[in-house]
Amino acid sequence: MDTAGRQARAELAAAAERRAAEKQVRRSPPDQFLNQHSQPKKPKEKPSARSQGWVRKGQSVTIADRTIDGMVYVGTPPRIGSSYYGESCRAYIDPSLSVARFGSDKNGDSMSYWPGYSSIPAVCRATYLDWLADGRQDGTINPGYMFLFFYGLERRFLVDQPPDDEKQEIVAEVERLKVLFADNYSAQRYLGEFLDIARIMAMGGISLDDATLKQTILENRSWDLPFSLKFALGGMIAEGKAFDAEWLHLWLHCHPERRLRTPAERCGDEFKALFKLKFDALYPDGLKVRTPRKLLKMDYRAASSEFNCSVNLTAGDGGDVAIPDVSDLRSPVQKAQKIADEAMDELDKFSRYLGRNPNGRGTIEAQALLPAELWSLFPSGELEELKTWAHEQVTAGGLIPAVDVISRLEGVTPEKLGKRNLTGAADALARIGFGMAPDPRFSLRGPKIDEPVVIFELGVTVEQLEDVSPAYRSELFELALATFVAHADSKIVGAERRALRNKVEATKGLTELERKRLHANLEWYLDVPPDMSWLRSKLKDADAEHHLALRAAVVAIAHADGVIQSDEVASIEKIYKALGIDAGLVYADLHAGDVADGPVRVKAAEAEVPGEQIPDEPKAKAASLDAARIAAIRNDTERVSSVLGEIFSTDEDVSDEATAAHALPSSMTGLDAKHALLVGQIIQREHWTDEEFDELAGKQGLMPSGALEAINEWAFEKFDEALLDEYDGYDVSPDIADTLRAEMAKGD
Repeated sequence: MDTAGRQARAELAAAAERRAAEKQVRRSPPDQFLNQHSQPKKPKEKPSARSQGWVRKGQSVTIADRTIDGMVYVGTPPRIGSSYYGESCRAYIDPSLSVARFGSDKNGDSMSYWPGYSSIPAVCRATYLDWLADGRQDGTINPGYMFLFFYGLERRFLVDQPPDDEKQEIVAEVERLKVLFADNYSAQRYLGEFLDIARIMAMGGISLDDATLKQTILENRSWDLPFSLKFALGGMIAEGKAFDAEWLHLWLHCHPERRLRTPAERCGDEFKALFKLKFDALYPDGLKVRTPRKLLKMDYRAASSEFNCSVNLTAGDGGDVAIPDVSDLRSPVQKAQKIADEAMDELDKFSRYLGRNPNGRGTIEAQALLPAELWSLFPSGELEELKTWAHEQVTAGGLIPAVDVISRLEGVTPEKLGKRNLTGAADALARIGFGMAPDPRFSLRGPKIDEPVVIFELGVTVEQLEDVSPAYRSELFELALATFVAHADSKIVGAERRALRNKVEATKGLTELERKRLHANLEWYLDVPPDMSWLRSKLKDADAEHHLALRAAVVAIAHADGVIQSDEVASIEKIYKALGIDAGLVYADLHAGDVADGPVRVKAAEAEVPGEQIPDEPKAKAASLDAARIAAIRNDTERVSSVLGEIFSTDEDVSDEATAAHALPSSMTGLDAKHALLVGQIIQREHWTDEEFDELAGKQGLMPSGALEAINEWAFEKFDEALLDEYDGYDVSPDIADTLRAEMAKGD
């Protein structure tokens, strides 16, 4: 028989039992009924009609040989509704109904969704009474039994209006049940809604400083603002008080229209602290809110569905201040949302790290990703040790093997250095006031596993290393070209070092912090000679109008020591050839000590014209230098910065499919058309097999291994984590996929 049939049969049987019991009541004298103080050994005595009803805590009652410590309704249940045939009150334990000997239905297989004692089968009554007799301690029982008990508590509290001490007993019991059934959503919701108003009624109001109250408001699982929150907020407005950060945070957190992303949930404590710091900066005296016209009214619908109630509450010492209803106010919530959005953005990297490393709080890498203003609130011993270590490296000269830096930060020695390792290291050090050169976001390449990096003091903590000026990007590349020439003869003399350092100092449009970073990158270039293969990929994209700035940079360093070596000439020729400029101009530029600002002879594709004269290689002797001209070249950084900033504004190669680049959505910025299309397909699923990924890449004309590396490098730069994780195929990062799909849906 199906559930509905069993329930109908149980209800018919219960009705028959009640009719039989009513006949017995009419035939029997009153002293045959069990009262609340009867001894438990008396056989199946029934309570008299005079004493039936609520049994207080501590007043035991025995039903079907089971002794219950009160807090229940006992007796013939009253009818709910206007008709005699209305449903029996669910909470009443009717002693006249049959009860099974053993309660064997803990799972509630025979329980209805809205149970009533009179309508459930005898085996369920036995299970329920056993649970009550055992002190209501078993949280593994079907929640329907708990709700059957709770129906009585809410009726007693809100319908009977008992004394205050009994109200407090009921509140305490419901709080206990809420903890006992913490994993059940319905229990948390209905018990939470009851407690939300019952606490106020039992205590005669609320304390704005009650930490327990604020925590229960945060834990409330309602679709609307919790009543206790509306009561507190409205009371503060009525009394002319300003809101502090904590109350505004509660308001936003519980508002049905809130927009809280993963960082607010995953990093709850950090988010709340950062929200407070931002709020206090904006509203040092708190936030005053206008008084709404609508007054607060409590409307409660019983979980049993048997009654509704409404109560008008007041505030003030005399209880004579009407409380406004904040439900429809929008401006405070919008202000809170703006603060929250900023805090979530700043916690995004930290949140992503914790997503990959749930136990990573307090580690160096995690702390480095935490906004600096939170460090004092969330201290890390590991970070303090890192500061000491970094200071020691600077004192020792700053040059340290790159692998040692990564090992110090990550706790393991990597087999190879990736962009993610180096970017994370640079960010971590910057957060404690130290820099690392090269920074993989701007350098032509990162250090190899056996090469050093330069650790140096920034003087301040930096959170956004990627925020640099066009002048910085331009000068960084010029330094690479200049040091390539300086390294040509396998030695760098003091004059060349001074010239390069003076070049950094003379460059206009730099901040002092950028100047420090350039000096550190210069030291790295001097220790790790640039290779032509680094430079060629950038030089090939420079057009004719940019050539002059680049020629000026390399000619100046060749003249720096007053001696032009043949190897230096050869290196400059390589640069000119990469630019597509006639190598013959090298000699003209070097002899002049300057670069003519006029038409440039570009080397033709065919063989050189027979008889064309190339000047003899100059001897290694001091050149006649025009100091004013050299100074002019060195100081002409405004033009250099503007032209080079366009070419070298990103550390990614320009796409060969430039004609399609403008059609890409902004979410795919940094990818060429083929890789962008591949990413657009990848994010539509959570997993791809090796064969499927190879097929997708092949359709775009891409090699799978190269596509994987390019996409993950792009994802690390944009999201600080890989899009694809190789494990029995390819797992797609759900966070990145969700973000990209959302951005693409906007119609970018």
